[in-house]
Amino acid sequence: MIRRSNEFRIAVVASVFAACFILLAARLWQVQVSRGEEYTTRLRGNSQVNVRLPAVRGQITDRHGLPLAGNRASNAVEFYLPDMVRDYRNRHGDVPRHNYRTTVGGMLTEKSEPDIVKIVNETAMPRLAELGLARDYNAGQLRLHFRNNTEVPYLYLEDLDFDAAGRLAENDIGVAGVNLTVRPVRRYDYGALGAHFLGYVGNPSQIDKQDAARFNYYQPDPEGKAQLELALNDDLRGAAGARVLQRNAKGVIEGEVSHRDPVPGRDVRLTIDARIQYIAEQALRAVGRGAAVVVDPQNGDILAMASVPSYDPNSFIPAIPAAAWNELTGDATDPLVNRALSAYAPGSTYKIPVALAGLRAGLDRRRFTCRGGVSYGSKFMQCWIASQGGAHGALDLQSAIRVSCNAFFYQYGNAAGIDQITAVGQMLGLGEKSGLPLSGEAPGILPGPEWLRANRPRETWSSGQTANVSIGQGYVLTTPLQMAMVAATVANGGTSYYPRIVDRVLDRNGDVIRREPVKVRADLREQGLAPEQIETVRRGMWDAVNRGGGTAPAARLKGYEVAGKTGTAQFWRGRVKDNHTWFIAFAPYDNPRYAVAVIVQGAQSGGGVAAPIAAKILADAFKLEEGDPLEIASLAPAKGSFQHISSVDFGRAVPAALAAAPPGETAAASSEGPPRGAAAPTVRPAADTEGSVARKKPNIFQRIFGGLGQKKEKKPSPQRR
Repeated sequence: MIRRSNEFRIAVVASVFAACFILLAARLWQVQVSRGEEYTTRLRGNSQVNVRLPAVRGQITDRHGLPLAGNRASNAVEFYLPDMVRDYRNRHGDVPRHNYRTTVGGMLTEKSEPDIVKIVNETAMPRLAELGLARDYNAGQLRLHFRNNTEVPYLYLEDLDFDAAGRLAENDIGVAGVNLTVRPVRRYDYGALGAHFLGYVGNPSQIDKQDAARFNYYQPDPEGKAQLELALNDDLRGAAGARVLQRNAKGVIEGEVSHRDPVPGRDVRLTIDARIQYIAEQALRAVGRGAAVVVDPQNGDILAMASVPSYDPNSFIPAIPAAAWNELTGDATDPLVNRALSAYAPGSTYKIPVALAGLRAGLDRRRFTCRGGVSYGSKFMQCWIASQGGAHGALDLQSAIRVSCNAFFYQYGNAAGIDQITAVGQMLGLGEKSGLPLSGEAPGILPGPEWLRANRPRETWSSGQTANVSIGQGYVLTTPLQMAMVAATVANGGTSYYPRIVDRVLDRNGDVIRREPVKVRADLREQGLAPEQIETVRRGMWDAVNRGGGTAPAARLKGYEVAGKTGTAQFWRGRVKDNHTWFIAFAPYDNPRYAVAVIVQGAQSGGGVAAPIAAKILADAFKLEEGDPLEIASLAPAKGSFQHISSVDFGRAVPAALAAAPPGETAAASSEGPPRGAAAPTVRPAADTEGSVARKKPNIFQRIFGGLGQKKEKKPSPQRR
C-alpha cells in the first residue's frame, strides 16, 4: 500500500511538471513566434536613444564677406544626469536622496530628489581624476540643472585641448552618462573687433519642453543674448539635427540607426567694412574712453562703429565665469556700453544743425557781432574768446563756423527761432532712435518749448535757453551715430539717410533672402534749403580745417581735403572735470566717401584730441583705397581709463600755433552721462564647497571596486561623433 501510494504521488508531481512545461513551451511559442515581431519592435523602440543635435548658427560677415562671427568645434564633457541616476540605482539598488524646500502655490513645501551631487562625486569624479580631468564645479548649479532641465546634458568641461580629449577618447570612462561630445560653439574671429554691435550668444533662457520630450538627450541651440546676435536670432539660428542610436540590453550603445545633420542658419552680411572697423578701433586706443562712427555719406551705410573700452565676446561662449562677468559689470569705465549709441552734450558740433536752421529761416546774409558775449536777461553768456580778453567782431555764418564763435550762434540761433532748430533737427534724425537693430541706443534730446513742458513743467522756455541750444549745451544730447549722419547729410549736399548696418540676409547657397533697403529720412533741398545754402555750411567746415584761425588744423591730410567741426562740452564726473570732446568731418571735400564722428571723454579739446583721431581714421582709409595692404588681426579688449588726455599725435607734424584749439568751445556740463548696463549673458557660477572635487582622490574601495565595476559595464557616449 505504501509503495503504491508513493508511486501515485510521483505520478502527480510528474504530471504537474509536465503541465507546467507544456504551458511554458506554449508561452514561449506565443512570445517568440506568434507575437515575436510585435515584441521585437517594442524592444527596439525601448532600446533606441534619440539625441538632438544643436543647430549651427549662420555667419555674420562684413560687407566683403569676411566672417566676423562664425563657428568652431569644441570638445566637451557632458553629464547625462538621468543615466547616471539610473545606473547608480542598478548598481546599488537605491539612490541617495536630497531634501530641499521650494515654493509651490505660494507655500513653502518640503521636497526630495535624487542627490545628484553625491552620485556624480561618487561615480564620475574618481574616474575623471584618474585621467587628470576632474575640475571643481558649482554643485548648486548642478542641482538646479537636474531639477529644471533633466533632458538637457549638463556641460561639465568645455574646450578640452587635443591631449585631454585624446585621453578621454582612448580610455574607457566606464561611467554611465559621462560622455565626450563635439559641439559647435560661436567664435568671434577677431576678438574684440566689433564686439559692441555683434553682441554675444548664450544658453537659451527657456527650453521647449515639448520638443525636449521627444529626445533622450537634448542639446539646446545657443541663442543671441545681445545686439545683432539677439536681433537677428531667427535668421541665424538654423534647424536642429538628430541621431537615433541603438542600445543593447546592457545599456551599451552598439551603433547608429539614423542620422540627420543640423541645417545651418542664414548668413548675415553687414555694411561694416572690417578693415575700416579695425582702423577705427586701433585709432581709438590712443584714449581710454570714446567712440567713432564712419558712414558712407552717399547711402547712410555704417562702415565702422567703434567704442572703447571694449570686451571680447568670446569670453561669453558658452558661459562667462561669474568672476569675469563681475569684473566687466563692476568696471567704472563701462566696457559693455556702446558709446557710439550713447547720448552726450554735443558742444559746438551742434552749430552745424543750427547753421542749417538759420539758413532755412532766411539768415543767409545776416552778420552778427561778437563783443565777447551776449546778455540774456540778467545773465551774460560769454564767447570762448572772452577768456583771452578778445572778441571776434562782425562775422558771417561761414566765418563763425570756422572760428566757432559762441556769441555769433547765440544771436543766430535766436534769430532763426527754436522752432526752426527743432524742425531741422528732426529732418536730421536728432532726438530719436535710428531704427538700427541694436539695443542700448539713446534717442538723445532735441529740446524746445514742447519738450520743456513735458519734461520740465516748472520751467519756461526763454531766449537764453535757445542760445544754450545753439551752441550744443543745456538740455541738448546727441549720439556719435547721429552726429555722423549730420556730417553725412552736409557732405552729400542735403540728403538725410537712415543709417544701415545690416545689408542682406543670405541662405546657405548664397542666395539673397532679404535685403535692407537704403532709406531717405529727408531731403533738405525739398524742405526749404537751397544747394548754395548747404554749400555755405560745407565751406565753413572746410575753413575750420584748412584756413588760419580754424579750430581743426589737426585734421588736415596731405592729398585730401577734409572738412570738419570741433566741439568740447564740459562734463563733471562727481567733482572731477571730464570734458566730452568731439569732431565731425567728411572727406574728400568734392566727392565725399566718408563721414566721421569721434567723441573722446576726459580730454582737453575736440581740436586737440578728437580731430587727430578722425584724421588718422580717414588717412588710413584712404591708404586702403591707394592699395596699401592691411592685415586684420584679432584684437584684445581695449582697456578703459579715466586719465585726462591733453592731446593726441599719431606722428603728424602740425604747427603749434595751429594745433591750439580755442578753449572756449566748451559747452556747459550735461546732467546725463552714457547709459550703463548690458544684456544678461549665460553666467557660469564659481565652484562651491560640495563641487570642490578636483583635488580629491578616489579612495581604495572606489579605485578597486568602483573602477572595476565601471569598466565591467562599458557604455560609450551616445554623443561621440
